[in-house]
Amino acid sequence: MRPLLPCLALLLHGLFSPAAQAADEPFIIGTATHLKDGSPQLGRLFQLAGEAGIDSVREDAYWARVELAPGQLQIPASWRAYDATRTERRMGNVVVLDYGNQFYDNNALPRTPPVSDAFAVYVDFVTRALSGKVDFYEVWNEWDLTGPGDRAVSDDYLTLVNTTSAQIRRNDPKARILAGAITSEGLTKGFADRLVEGGVTEHVDGLSLHPYVHCAGDLGKTPESWIKWLGSIDQRLTRLAGKPVPLYLTEMSWPTSSEPCGVDENTQASYLARAYFLAKTRPNIKGMWWYDLINDGNDPGEREHNFGLLRTDLAPKPAYKVLKAIAPVLANYRYDSLKSLQADNLYLLNFAKGDEQVLVAWAVGRPRQVKIEANGRQQGDVQTLDTRHPERGRTAVGQWLCPKAPEEHCTTVITLDDFPRIISLGDASWLFTR
Repeated sequence: MRPLLPCLALLLHGLFSPAAQAADEPFIIGTATHLKDGSPQLGRLFQLAGEAGIDSVREDAYWARVELAPGQLQIPASWRAYDATRTERRMGNVVVLDYGNQFYDNNALPRTPPVSDAFAVYVDFVTRALSGKVDFYEVWNEWDLTGPGDRAVSDDYLTLVNTTSAQIRRNDPKARILAGAITSEGLTKGFADRLVEGGVTEHVDGLSLHPYVHCAGDLGKTPESWIKWLGSIDQRLTRLAGKPVPLYLTEMSWPTSSEPCGVDENTQASYLARAYFLAKTRPNIKGMWWYDLINDGNDPGEREHNFGLLRTDLAPKPAYKVLKAIAPVLANYRYDSLKSLQADNLYLLNFAKGDEQVLVAWAVGRPRQVKIEANGRQQGDVQTLDTRHPERGRTAVGQWLCPKAPEEHCTTVITLDDFPRIISLGDASWLFTR
C-alpha cells in the first residue's frame, strides 16, 4: 500500500518541546508488592521481578506491625527476610511510613498531638533501624482520601510531612523523601496544588502520585489521554513551585477485571507499554511503579484482585512479557523530544543510547502505514520488536530501500497499530512521512 500522504521531508529538530530529557538520573521501573509480611514464594517473586527489568519495589512499613503493644516497637522478622532477599537481588525500594495503630485513637490519622507524637516515635524507630537500606521513604499513603478538597486535611498533612522529613534527614540522611501519594481525586481537587503552595518541595525530594484513570471512561482511560492530563498537572505544579517538581508515580496501572473499569489482558499489556514510554517523555516524571507485581486474588470480577503483572499462580500475564521486552529501552535510552512526534493519534518517539537510536512507534485507533526515512545509509533488514509478540524478540519486517544517489534517504514502510513497535535505527536519525 502506498503512503497515505505525500512526503513531508522534514527533519524534526526544534519542532517539539519540552527539551530532551536529562540523562543524569535513570528512569525508575518499579512495582508495588505485598510481600513484606512474608511469602513462601518470596525468592521466586523477586527473581521474576528482576527478570522483567524491575529495579525498585514499593512496600508499606505498617505502624501496626511495628508497635504490637503500646510503647513496644520491633522490626518484624518477615521484614528482615524481605530486605535480605531484595538486597540479594540488588533491587531498590520505596518504604511507605503509614497507617494508624489501634492503640492511638483507634487507628486515627496523626492529626492531633497524642497520635502525632506516637507516630513520630514509630518513624524515629523505623528510620533508625532501616538507615542505609532505603532509597525512598514515602510519608503516608493516600492521605487525601480523607478529604481531597479540604484545606484542613492538606494543611495537617503538610505539618506531618515537615516533622517526619526532619526526622528522616537526621536518622537516614542518604535516603530521599517523597510526599503525597496523591490519588486522582486529590489531583483534580487541588490537594497537590495546596501542598506545593504550602512549600512541601522545600522539605522533600519529590511528589508521589497515584494517577489512576481506569474508571475514567473509554476515552479517558487510555494512556494518551492520561499523559495529556498528567502533563497539565506537571506544568501547573511547576508554575506554582516556580521550579520543576520531581514526580514519582508510585502507583499506576489498569486492572484486568471483568467489571466496567477493567480491561482485557491484551489491552492491559498495550496500555502498560504506551504508558511507560509516554511517562518517559515527561522530564519531571522520574519513575513509575506498576501496581502491582502479583494479583491479590482469583475473583475475575473483583477489581482489587486483578492489577498484577502475574497471576496468583505466578503465571505471567501479557503485560509482564511486554515490560520485560521494553525495560532495556526505558532504563538505558534517553528520550529525545526534538526527534519525536506526537500528533493525530500517531506516536513516533525517538530514544538514543550513545550513537544507537530506536524509534518507538504506535498508532491509536485504526492501523496505518508509516513511511520512515533514515538520514543515514540504513541497509538490509528493518529490525523491530513488536510488543504485541514480545516473545519473538527482534525480527525483520522488511528491507530498507536505499537509492543509488547518496544524498537521497533510505526508506521503509511499516504498519503500526496500538501495540508499540521498537524500530532499530542504528546511528541514523529519521524523517517521517505518512
